[in-house]
Amino acid sequence: MDEKRFTSETGLAARIAAVSAPVLADFGFRLVRVKLSAQAGATVQIMAERPDGSMSVEDCEIVSQALSPVLDVEDPIPGGYRLEISSPGIDRPLVRASDFLRALGHEAKIEMVAPVGSRKRFRGLIESLEGEGAEMQAKLRRTDAKPDENPEVTLRLADMAEAKLILTEELIRAALRAAKHAETEGVEVDAAPRRGPGRFAGPKRKPAAKTSAPKKAKS
Repeated sequence: MDEKRFTSETGLAARIAAVSAPVLADFGFRLVRVKLSAQAGATVQIMAERPDGSMSVEDCEIVSQALSPVLDVEDPIPGGYRLEISSPGIDRPLVRASDFLRALGHEAKIEMVAPVGSRKRFRGLIESLEGEGAEMQAKLRRTDAKPDENPEVTLRLADMAEAKLILTEELIRAALRAAKHAETEGVEVDAAPRRGPGRFAGPKRKPAAKTSAPKKAKS
C-alpha cells in the first residue's frame, strides 16, 4: 500500500490526486492515475486498484461513493464535471516498480522527461528491473529500434514522464490465464481487455452561482 508512484500529475489533476489518494488508501485501494478531459463537458477520470492489481465493478462503486462527498467538501474542481472511476485495464499505465515487475516480458511505450541519447520515446519488451529506490531502472529490448540503433536501452523509472503497456495478443492471453488461475483461487481480477475509462461512472454536477447560499447537487 505504501509503494510510491514514480510519475505524478501536475496542475489541477495533482490537486485532485492529493485529495483522492488518502481516501483510496483508507478503503484499501491505491491511486493509479488522475486524468482530466473535456469528454461529456468535463470528466475527471480516476484510475484505482487494490495492491494486487485487481479492481472489480463493486470496487469502483465503493471508490465513487467514498470520493464524491470528499471532493464536494474539498472542492478542487471549478465548475461542473463528471466523476468516472475505472480500473487500470490490461493496457495499463505503469506507475510503480511493482507494475513493471508484473509486466516483465510484455511490450510497453515509455516517454522520458528528458532525452536519453537522442530520443524521449521508446517502445519495446520489458526485460528486467534493476537497482533500488530512486535509481531503479527498466531494461527494454526495443521493438522500434532502427537497424543502426542499439536494440537494448536502460531507462530510469524516476525519469519517466509516462509508461503504458501495449495491448497485444500475448498480453490478453496472459491476463486470461491470470483470471483463470484467480478463479480457481476464488479471487476476482480484471481480465477484460479494456481501452479507456468506463468501469463505473456517474454524473456529478455543481449548480450555477446564486445570490443565496448555493448548495451542490448530489447524484
